Amino acid sequence: MRRATVRSVEKTAAGASLASSVNAALAGRSLGGELAGSDVALRRLLSGLPGVDQVGAEARAAALATRSVKRESKLRALELAIAMIDLTTLEGADTPGKVVALCAKARRPDPSDESVPAVAAVCLYPDLVGIAHRQLAGSSVRVAAVATAFPSGRASLAVKLADTREALDAGADEIDMVIDRGAFLSGRYGQVYEEVRAVREACADATLKVILETGELATLDNVARASWLAMLAGADFVKTSTGKVNPASTAPAALVMLSAVRDFHVATGRRVGVKVAGGIRSAKDAIRYLVLVAETAGEQWLNPMSFRIGASSLLNDLLMQRSKQLTGVYAGHDYFTID
Repeated sequence: MRRATVRSVEKTAAGASLASSVNAALAGRSLGGELAGSDVALRRLLSGLPGVDQVGAEARAAALATRSVKRESKLRALELAIAMIDLTTLEGADTPGKVVALCAKARRPDPSDESVPAVAAVCLYPDLVGIAHRQLAGSSVRVAAVATAFPSGRASLAVKLADTREALDAGADEIDMVIDRGAFLSGRYGQVYEEVRAVREACADATLKVILETGELATLDNVARASWLAMLAGADFVKTSTGKVNPASTAPAALVMLSAVRDFHVATGRRVGVKVAGGIRSAKDAIRYLVLVAETAGEQWLNPMSFRIGASSLLNDLLMQRSKQLTGVYAGHDYFTID
């Protein structure tokens, strides 16, 4: 298999070459035909993707992490990051009262300043979707639900579809599903493809985010292959992690996924988003991801329809940093409601 560094894949010529390779692989095939459910056909296609130089990817991600945002651009970056948040609570101790408070914060992150943008979505378990749906009615904030036997992804397809339909029936606008990593790592690509496609069909007009759980995929090559597999099956977003596994989201994994969605767009004309989640707690972390997006996928991905950040405690730090930009002094933690 041809090896390629992330730097070389980022070049236009390499991207065009990849597009040609994918289009050639797909020529004469229907995604509902030969590829669907076929481990052999999917393995042939995925093994034809350029390999990822893990050392190169880590070096590139580390180099981009040193980029600074100019002071005059920082306020815009902070507000953009706020607008990209999927404000999340995924704890066994979640209560209706906690969800009501979460939704209030999602709509008005800073009650004292109505110029602060609302977040993109709240993300929670399916049984709490109805509460969030009622609380967020009439707002721009969407309701996302984790589904398909989150966080393990180990259940029958019938159970996964029932899980998805329960959330949709309760008012979910978005579904964050998890792939069966055991099936993927065993080479059962057809099973993973069919499960994503079935959930995609069940979602109808709802947005589908597919969680790869990159911390369990062992290599960046697998991250790239899982990204392409999810996109071929109809994912609207590919997502790094459930937040329940360590490591969760990492810059090298996000870089590979951003490269994949960019190249998929070149190959097919369809834009797929990326969601990073797990361990993103500071404004500095969020801005580093925005730089990664701009330098890898391109600035056209710098919007909530194409990039999301799943987090719970991040929002308060973004609000504190925004206050510092506007007033010149840091606001204390007690100036903002607890996430």
